[in-house]
Amino acid sequence: MAFDRERFVADCVAALDSGDAQEAIRDHLQRAVSDHAGTLAALGEPREAGLDVFIASPRLTIFAAKWAPRMTLSPHNHEMWALIGIYTGREDNIFWKRTANGLRAGGASAMRAGDVASLPRDVIHSVTNPLERFTGGLHIYGGDFFDTPRSLWDAETLEEGASDGARVRAIFEAENARLRGS
Repeated sequence: MAFDRERFVADCVAALDSGDAQEAIRDHLQRAVSDHAGTLAALGEPREAGLDVFIASPRLTIFAAKWAPRMTLSPHNHEMWALIGIYTGREDNIFWKRTANGLRAGGASAMRAGDVASLPRDVIHSVTNPLERFTGGLHIYGGDFFDTPRSLWDAETLEEGASDGARVRAIFEAENARLRGS
């Protein structure tokens, strides 16, 4: 069955009131990206970096994140649980830990089309698309991703700074400018 954006959102919203919303929604996400070719056909081949928002509410945010070739988002947190399902390309994650000496890498994962990751509320990670083509993933958050203050760490110094939806959108726009050569 082809990916249906509206049905997917409705299924995820309905799952919010289950005993374990993250796990229930993960099942819907796993089904969607297990047919990654169908999901890609329904959403289209990514052509620019950005966030195609399906829903943004106080309890749930869903968007298709489109990562530009070689794009990296420095360490950041979400302050809510998250799910990531890749439908095209690859997403590499480095997981970070707070230590007495600042942020330190503490693990990594490489996700390919069909893979799903569950991230806890307190995770800190950085994301890279290592490919020379776009990557597309469905990102689901247990809250309002765009209106929740959180942190973004400087890529070089690993100093913590403020972040929110507007700052993340600006990073994606800067990637599009980079691709255009402007």
